[in-house]
Amino acid sequence: MAGKLEKASITVLTGSKANQVYWVLFNPTEYSFDRSNTFKATAIPGLGAPLLQFINGESAQLSMDLFLDDYTDAPSNSAPGGAKSVQQRLDDLTALLDIDGQLHAPPPVRFAWGPLQFDGIIEKMTRKATLFRPDGTPARATLSVSFKQYSTLADLLQNPRRQSSDKSKRRVVTGHDSLWTIAAREYGDPTQWRFIAEQNDLDDPRAIAPGEWLILPPLGQSNGSD
Repeated sequence: MAGKLEKASITVLTGSKANQVYWVLFNPTEYSFDRSNTFKATAIPGLGAPLLQFINGESAQLSMDLFLDDYTDAPSNSAPGGAKSVQQRLDDLTALLDIDGQLHAPPPVRFAWGPLQFDGIIEKMTRKATLFRPDGTPARATLSVSFKQYSTLADLLQNPRRQSSDKSKRRVVTGHDSLWTIAAREYGDPTQWRFIAEQNDLDDPRAIAPGEWLILPPLGQSNGSD
């Protein structure tokens, strides 16, 4: 026996409309999910390509088209969302772009459809009406919606590990090493070559030779030498 068709929904998470649910009477036929990272390219003397340093992750984005039609899916009190016309549904969803008086910003929402749950703010919404009633009221429309991922500060701070190792290391210099490449390898940041130079009393950052040993303390700590 076929399972019950799950209807997609948009739920307001916080603010004056918290927990209010807007049902999508026509599920999207497809959606796209985009995610990217930002890197900084740092040019290192003597290398054939710049070193890429991770800066931060960008917010994920979910995009889709939602379809509204009074004739194919006429307003009904028994349907999710109640007896609402295309115009009323358009007004409800578009209002989610308005500034909430409690939040002083548009409210974050959750798009849910079966296993897919995406918390975000509605970044962009485009309405295209394709069929009208005699008085000009839209009876069929396509709503192109883009959600941008929403996370609280507490959520963001749970995942990244920002500290370096809590133990000092000793590393031998090899033939192609420089303080820049060592800093990039050990600390993930080639600009930390100054820290390595200070901790090893190096006046000239280029004055290292293969076979020499370097002390690499955790960032922000001394190697303990006087």
